[in-house]
Parts: sequence; structure tokens; C-alpha cells
Amino acid sequence: MLIAAALLSLAACSKPAPEEGAAPPAAVTVLKLQAAPVLLSDELPGRVAAFRTADIRPQVGGIVLRRQFEQGAEVQAGQKLFQLNPAPFQADVDSAAAALQHAVATANRASSQAERLKPLVEADAISRQAYDDAVAQREQAVATVAQARASLARRRLDLAFASIEAPIAGRIGSELVTEGALVGLADATPMARIQQIDKVYVDVRQPAAALAALRAASGDGKGGADKLPVTILGADGQPHPVTGRILFSGISVDAGTGDAVIRVLVDNPQRQLLPGMFVRARIARAVQADGVLVPQQAVLRGSDGQAQAWVLDGAHKASLKPVTVGDVVEHQYVVNGGLKAGDTVVVEGQERLQPGATAAPQPWKRAAAVATAAPVSAVR
Repeated sequence: MLIAAALLSLAACSKPAPEEGAAPPAAVTVLKLQAAPVLLSDELPGRVAAFRTADIRPQVGGIVLRRQFEQGAEVQAGQKLFQLNPAPFQADVDSAAAALQHAVATANRASSQAERLKPLVEADAISRQAYDDAVAQREQAVATVAQARASLARRRLDLAFASIEAPIAGRIGSELVTEGALVGLADATPMARIQQIDKVYVDVRQPAAALAALRAASGDGKGGADKLPVTILGADGQPHPVTGRILFSGISVDAGTGDAVIRVLVDNPQRQLLPGMFVRARIARAVQADGVLVPQQAVLRGSDGQAQAWVLDGAHKASLKPVTVGDVVEHQYVVNGGLKAGDTVVVEGQERLQPGATAAPQPWKRAAAVATAAPVSAVR
């Protein structure tokens, strides 16, 4: 019995220990990259300017009788704005009309005199000199009539100028002169100012070095870029519900700053953009028809600063790839190299991976927000 027990104990000691179980695959979240149009843009500060501006100034001097508009209202071209005292101008018209009547009477008399002397000079009843003098007086009288007609037209024009009208349609500001004020042609201050703001200009400044990319994006090489959209942002960073297009860029460069002015024409039907307002304009500089975006948290930086990303193959084996990234849009990098559409990129859980290790992937929750068929704007 003792011998049997000893043999059983020895057999138990010589039995090999069970092997440890293999580590389970690392749980990670992944995103399958897709190609989508990506619009690369720059956000630049700009100032709003009125589409057209007209200073209301008198064309004749006189006393302001009344204002005929509501301050801050919309006015139409040709609408009466101010009325000057018309009495002096009406008196000038009456005087010029009388002068014209006198000149016409004188011309008629001179013409009749020349007609009476014509047969006499042909019969040698009077001297040729007397007839020539009568003809000259007739011609002078005709010229006096023409001069009197021009003077009357001018006086009537001055009378019309006593009623001051709007030269353009737009929004008029406050009156800068009041009833009873004496206004004249040499006044430095206008009577009022009209600004057309149903369309406005937004003048933005961009480094001259960036104009080459803008010209390339325009497609015509001239820098018009009228096919690229422009978005106007408000103070809160939200886009205004307006559309804009670039009129021109790079006409001249500021020698002090090295910037060129880009003028953007913006529709402003709601009058939300006012002259003098500072805004930010998001101006497109390039379009990638098949751009690839990767979430920022999927991109790691090595000790040398090289961007890297974990990628899973068809067998869910992990490998670390160097990548090249560019602009950032909505917390995503625009991929310039190293990744392509169809690659499966690890977004979360990279710290659990080793090269060649097998992972247990789960879809990234924000995949729908990253890969979209709609154009995405990347801003720098």
C-alpha cells in the first residue's frame, strides 16, 4: 500500500502543467475610408462696402424748404428728397422768357427790313452797303434769339434743380442739413447719402503668395475664381444666408504688408450686411474631387514627428503606416498620402495594438459624419 501511494505521488509530480490561454484580440473602433469631394478654403477678414454710394449735393444754391423722405428708408431713383425755395429760380425763368420774346420780336423786324430792301438793292434804288447792313442785323437778331432760348433752357434747368432727386435706388441715411439751411455748390458736407446694399462688396486681404493657388482654382488663370463659392461668416462664426462670388483679385499688392485685395460681390437681400461691418470670408482655393478624410484621433505622431496611423488588413491584422496629412476640417485631416479610399483605419484603441497583432474591430460611431458624399470644406 505504501509503495502504491508513493508511485501515484511520483506520477502526479511528473505530469506537465497546463499552458496559459492565448490573449484575446484587442478591441478597437475602426473607420473604412471613403472618397468624397473636399473643398479647401481660407478664412480671411474683410470689410463690407456698399455696392453703390451717392452723396446728395445741390446743383444750385438756395434755402431748403422741406425734406421729402423718411430717414433710413429705401428710396427709388428719381424720388424727390429735398425742395429748395423755387421763387428766385422762377423769377429767372420769367426774365429769360421775356428776353426771348424781345429777341424774337427784334429778329422778326430785322428779317422784314432785309426783305423790303432786297428788291430796292436789285433796282439800284439803295446802296449795296445799306442792304448788307440790314442782312447783318437780321443774322445778329437770329443769333440773339438762339442765345435767349439757351438762357431760358438754363433757367428752367436751375428751377428743376431746386427739386433735388435721388440719383440711385438704395437706403438713405440721416439728413445732414435741415429746413431753413442755406446750401450751395461749394459745400463740403452733402445733404444726405444713399447706399445701395441689396448687393454689397466684401473686400478681403490675402497674402500675395496665395494668389497663385486662387488663380489655379479659377480654371482660367486670371484669378476670377467665379466658379468657386464664397461664404460670409458672422461674428458668431455662423455662415450668413447669402451667396458671393469673386470679382477680381491681385490688382495690386500692398508694399507694407505684402497683401492683395480680393473683392467679393455678395447678394444681400435681407440687408444683414451693412457698409463698414467687419466679417470673415471663407474663400475656396482648391477642390479635391476624390478627397480622403481621416479623424484626427486616428493620426499619431512618432518621436520624429512623423504622422502615423494603424491600419487593419482583411484578416484584421494591424500595421502602422506613415501618412501625410494636410488641412483640418471638422476635426478630420485631409489625407495627402499614405492612405487611400477603402483602407480600414483604427480610430480608438491604438494603444492595445502591436504590429501583426489581430484586432477585434467595431465601427466608429461617427463614421457617418466623416465619410459623406457631400462636399466638405476644409479651412486653414
